[in-house]
Amino acid sequence: MTQAIADHQPTRGEIRLVIAASSLGTVFEWYDFFIYGTLAASGIIGRTFFPAGNEMVQTLLAWAGFAVGFGFRPLGAVLFGYLGDRMGRKYTFLVTITLMGIATAGVGLVPSAATIGLAAPAIVLLLRIAQGLALGGEYGGAAVYVAEHSPRGKAGFYTSFIQAGVVGGFILSIVVVLLTKAVVAPPVWDGWAWRLPFLFSLVLLAVSLWMRLKLSESPVFAAMRAAGERAVNPLVESFTYPGNIKRMLVALFGIAAGLTVIWYTAMFTVLSFLQGPMRVDETTAQLIVGAGALVGLVWFVAFGKWSDRVGRKTPIVIGYALTFILLFPIFWTIGAAANPGLSRAAQHAPVVVSGPACAYSPFAKEQADDCGRVLDYLSKKGVAYAKQRTPVTVVTIGGEPIADHGPAGLDAALTHAGYDLAKVKPSPGNIALILVAILALGALSGITYGPVAALLSEMFPPAIRYSSLSIPYHIGTGYFGGFLPFISQYIVAKTGDPFAGLWYTMAVVAMALVVTVVWLDERALVSAAKA
Repeated sequence: MTQAIADHQPTRGEIRLVIAASSLGTVFEWYDFFIYGTLAASGIIGRTFFPAGNEMVQTLLAWAGFAVGFGFRPLGAVLFGYLGDRMGRKYTFLVTITLMGIATAGVGLVPSAATIGLAAPAIVLLLRIAQGLALGGEYGGAAVYVAEHSPRGKAGFYTSFIQAGVVGGFILSIVVVLLTKAVVAPPVWDGWAWRLPFLFSLVLLAVSLWMRLKLSESPVFAAMRAAGERAVNPLVESFTYPGNIKRMLVALFGIAAGLTVIWYTAMFTVLSFLQGPMRVDETTAQLIVGAGALVGLVWFVAFGKWSDRVGRKTPIVIGYALTFILLFPIFWTIGAAANPGLSRAAQHAPVVVSGPACAYSPFAKEQADDCGRVLDYLSKKGVAYAKQRTPVTVVTIGGEPIADHGPAGLDAALTHAGYDLAKVKPSPGNIALILVAILALGALSGITYGPVAALLSEMFPPAIRYSSLSIPYHIGTGYFGGFLPFISQYIVAKTGDPFAGLWYTMAVVAMALVVTVVWLDERALVSAAKA
């Protein structure tokens, strides 16, 4: 068995087909998953399926629906990991991509809540659960399949295309949305045409199945099957194989959790940040983020290849450390370039809200007191504020107290202080600066994400590799990453600071850095994969 792994040298044509089919399938699978998030950031999902009479609540509920899919990824990892280790890599991820394509198209067919009431969000959540189950089996299958075809010394480079495929799915979701919006009138888009990107998933499903049916089984799995070395119960053996629990914990808390919060911050947080607090025109924001993500694909391949020379641990640790240094400055740069007028107003005329309690709940339809109502209004507008405690409610803008705390009075005072809350389109020079900042975020994501498929495949014994890889990866990415948009938006809403949500990313990366530095023994992990 070990000799079969060592001697395997695929032909150039074979490896090209393996990489192309696996990577494109990954692109399509993640497109299906991310198209929901792309439209949730624009508010359409909330308005259609989660109407609450409160824009902030709609946004939070839409992101909660996004998180639900991630929450079920670990269950998908258990189910399809078991099948992948018992039945084979190829046929398992044929099943996962079929389930994903059907569930995604289904979202595009669900009537609105205005039409069928609470059944609409219930059906959408069920379809998101199906997507989560499918994705739980997809990544592990593609990563293991490519890794087990890779010649010695090239696993980092070959599997980096799988990592780039994840970003490619996000980019494709933005491209399809923009193309659809370009060919239909705005009322048509808002009315029903936003459903077309979901239905486009059926086309992607057909292409994916056509390509993947051309593939043969992984040579490593084929050798195990021929030698009778398959695991009897991969799920049980993942937790009983000597040393495997430690490896799974390191993969969860040190690798999956850290890389995923950096990646989601680099993509979804930037998109929400531009469209929300920075008041950037929706289409402009999508174009900027899509262009930055497209150019940034090179980071994943470059750092994956680099890991073949220096090892997997070094790039990941460097990426975590650089995130601590650069994350806030990068976002400050994006904010200043995206809406200079709003940034100047916030700096020179800060908003301070004070009161005896100043309690604010983003989920409440009606706030308890005058102070809470002011905070609710400012949060919906995306205006940064600070809070203080005083006997009565007081609102100051640039040090000047505001007598009228109602919407009209606040709007007039904000306008007088230089707060322009209309949608803006940054200048060409500022767009270029934003793109540079997004590329920097892409580099932080690429250096931590590019080597990961190879690393995770090398961490676990072949007979239980699919299960052992998939379970910690999808728990880490599903819970730490999938809930990031919801948690960060909630923190922003509660604090009034558009940058405060980044502290969630910083906290998870801190944990991941410690776990990786202290407990990831690369030499031991690589030897275990060859056992």
